[in-house]
Amino acid sequence: MTEKVRITVLVENTAESPGLLAEHGLAYWIEAGSQRVLFDTGQGGALAHNAYRLGISLSRADAIVLSHGHYDHAGGLADVLCGNHPAAIYAHPAALEPKFARNKDGSSREIGIPYASAQALERHRDRLVLAETPTRASDGLIVTGAVPRVTEFEDTGGPFFLDAQCRTADPLSDDQAIFFESTRGLVVLLGCAHSGVINTLRYVRQLTAGRPIHAVLGGMHLLNASAERLDRTIGELRGMRIDRLGPAHCTGRAATAALWSALPGRCIPCHVGTQLEFDLFTLSATGVS
Repeated sequence: MTEKVRITVLVENTAESPGLLAEHGLAYWIEAGSQRVLFDTGQGGALAHNAYRLGISLSRADAIVLSHGHYDHAGGLADVLCGNHPAAIYAHPAALEPKFARNKDGSSREIGIPYASAQALERHRDRLVLAETPTRASDGLIVTGAVPRVTEFEDTGGPFFLDAQCRTADPLSDDQAIFFESTRGLVVLLGCAHSGVINTLRYVRQLTAGRPIHAVLGGMHLLNASAERLDRTIGELRGMRIDRLGPAHCTGRAATAALWSALPGRCIPCHVGTQLEFDLFTLSATGVS
């Protein structure tokens, strides 16, 4: 019997169903056979509410994966860890570092893991798996670890720094994605793709001996992308012949509209409450621990 993977969007910038809350952030609930994985946690204001409304018990998570250490992806950790039975927490070491963004007036704001979530992580440090390289979060789900930067047209997507004085640029080496093999091809879930969505997809294909990509869902951080970057990104995505594309969160409205226009029939909604189901295929990826 083929195992199913069901993905439910728990947190996203948009919500279209009564009773669900929208929030600038992202979180996915992934049910892969008998295993349950929470990928990101949003800011923390919508996660528990939306999970309850959608009939999902966060305390049943077998693993928690952070795509990177920004507040809008790690802010709900404190609530999740408060009532969670022992579950591994996967994160790149750099996700735990202080993180800042520069404002237009030259000042800065802190955008790293919020204090309550950082304290919760410290209390459960025995569960923390610091993954820099591809790592299995479950039998079928693989966390990429750090993504190599090979394209010349992609960057981190904004003025991000490791210090409040904005002197040391944050390379966001903690940025990572999750992927698995379905019977129709690879399915890739993105947090923000600060490494570049094309860099990420190329790396996933490298890890899987060039397997075709069936679906890509999540934040692509194209909201500040130049026209050239957007055009080249669309060209690369078109060349990969991806069947389903769910741009969300930090992709940006203009870029999302451009993707829907350029790839007709392939783009799908990815708002809170969206559920997608795939048939799981056991994958043997190279270099995965």
